[in-house]
Amino acid sequence: MTATSPTVTIRAGFIPLLDAAILIIARIKGFAEEEGIDLTLVQEFSWANIRDRVALGHFDVAHMLAPMPIAASLGLTPFGGAVITPMCLGLGGNAVTVSNAVWYGMSVAGADNGGDPKAMGDALRAVVAERKAKGLPKLTFAVVHPFSSHNYYLRYWLAACGIDPRTDVGLTVVPPPYMADALAGGHIDGYCVGEPWNSASVVAGVGHIVTTTSAIWKSSPEKVLGARADWAERNPEALAALLRAMHRASLWCDAPRNAPELVELLSSSRYLDVAPSTMMAGLTGRITLGAGQPQPVQDFRYFAKRAATFPWVSHGLWFFSQMVRWGQAELTPATLETVRQSLRPDLYRRALGPLGVALPNASAKIEGTLTMETPVATANGRLFLGPDGFFDGKVFDPDLIGDYVNSFDIRGPGPLDD
Repeated sequence: MTATSPTVTIRAGFIPLLDAAILIIARIKGFAEEEGIDLTLVQEFSWANIRDRVALGHFDVAHMLAPMPIAASLGLTPFGGAVITPMCLGLGGNAVTVSNAVWYGMSVAGADNGGDPKAMGDALRAVVAERKAKGLPKLTFAVVHPFSSHNYYLRYWLAACGIDPRTDVGLTVVPPPYMADALAGGHIDGYCVGEPWNSASVVAGVGHIVTTTSAIWKSSPEKVLGARADWAERNPEALAALLRAMHRASLWCDAPRNAPELVELLSSSRYLDVAPSTMMAGLTGRITLGAGQPQPVQDFRYFAKRAATFPWVSHGLWFFSQMVRWGQAELTPATLETVRQSLRPDLYRRALGPLGVALPNASAKIEGTLTMETPVATANGRLFLGPDGFFDGKVFDPDLIGDYVNSFDIRGPGPLDD
């Protein structure tokens, strides 16, 4: 498909988040149009709406939570239907924010402005223990959806710090744009979400960012482009054209010189409706941690670098391991194969290979072993991956999911209010 081909309309849903940037920029900078695509963007405010409207055929593709296509393909979500991930939308970009009251308790317990996940978790554990000793209600933390990276990253961090997310705190679901208001209103005590909704609480003076998911798991995967499997099968050329447009958009978004224009474009009420100054923190990685001043957080976010848009099967299998860990899914040969089939690096390679893009030869890797920027084997050019360690030192081998899940002392079903 080229610019001279007949125009194909693709209808896409998105949530107002910085990590929707690639999809949004593909439209408003003309990359999609140059590929012969009329990319129609529809704003939604909850991930449940995105999930349902993809399943019902209202959207051909969508900005989705990385575990959501997996959950849909496993039949764990309403309406059913397989959903595939042919492209990711970046690495990192999330954080954990707590209320002023919780931060005060954490600071008394020794929390500083460094954002270290272990130190912050130890301080939070002291606050949780003190409240329990005094007979006070449990703290409530919000995530954006039961099948979200935020749910799994928050649980992982809490559990690794000795806080059982099933019993020591309450967990609930709040749409991303409502997080800061829920915190300000005292409805929740903390949350894990993507930017700019952590910085929004800092700017409003109602919360403190205590750590980032890029510190919990370096180079951690984030949102994806989700597509109904039947639509992708019927429209291979249109999907490939969209991936090419989004690849060019990812390069544009990752260029530091474009940051001012990017935040101006995204600040429109049609997209994020947030002040550019608030979005700049999440875009540049200069995050206000604890009670300190903005400081650079290493490797906070990537739109394109370090194979940020490549749909690693091992990333999908890590999310599946957490579904198994927390009792959302069963590990069987059939479910494992379904998860593997929901990640489609083959479609990514087919679309971007002719462009000469450096593509990794492997589709999966052991997660948590890289301590520095490392070259990987490619079919074209040079490609470097970033450090990918978990803060607790664990390593994930995608061929040993059962052993990995069983290695956690804290695991099993627990409540999550939706």
